[in-house]
Amino acid sequence: MEMKKRISLELRNRTPAEVTELVVDNCRTSDGEVEGLTDDFKELEFLSMVNVGLTSLAKLPSLPKLRKLELSDNNILGHLETLSEKSPNLTYLNLSGNKIKELSNVEALQNLKNLKSLDLFNCEITTLEEYRESIFELLPQVTYLDGFDQEDNEAPDSEADADDDEGEDGAGPTGDYDDEDDEEEEDEVSEGREVGLSYLMKEKIQDEEDDDDYAEEEDGKEEKAGVKVEKRKRDAEDEGEDDDDDDDDDD
Repeated sequence: MEMKKRISLELRNRTPAEVTELVVDNCRTSDGEVEGLTDDFKELEFLSMVNVGLTSLAKLPSLPKLRKLELSDNNILGHLETLSEKSPNLTYLNLSGNKIKELSNVEALQNLKNLKSLDLFNCEITTLEEYRESIFELLPQVTYLDGFDQEDNEAPDSEADADDDEGEDGAGPTGDYDDEDDEEEEDEVSEGREVGLSYLMKEKIQDEEDDDDYAEEEDGKEEKAGVKVEKRKRDAEDEGEDDDDDDDDDD
């Protein structure tokens, strides 16, 4: 698809002045120049033209608010003066996979005073001796080259930073997991109490049953003892009567 047509589709019933981000990756230019972009895109902050066959930026329109420009995997040789003229507020520029070979090809970037991150990965210039030292010396405003600073510290990831902030606020699965643990512990304690109370109640009931059994046994013993006593009394009386009868017989 041609770049001009692709840009028309990306507008999606908006005017160019309403667009702040525009991605036209993998479309094609007819002559290696920027096509379809005009000065009307004055609010554009992010522009991505990856693998579109660009060889020159001469026709780049004025984009005063542009902060981030993706131009990787094109055929740009140099002549980057247009960038500082048309987009002086760039902070991020990706030129990886282009035809940039010499330091002189990037000298024009000295005029991009706000440029903090530059990517030249997979360009022939990276094979030069002391490539990184030379770029940082040539462009002192640049903090990150190919994703790393002069001390080889990796550039921060804004998405990762956002995740860290969420973690600090206590949001996320960690907090939820702790709450679940607390709830489980409370349930276990409650269950333990219920079990303990049930056990004590059973013990009490059992003790009462044992006491009742013991009382019945004692009552039974007393009844048996009473029967025995009564029987002994009757036996004694019977014996007494027998003795009286014997006396009568002797008379």
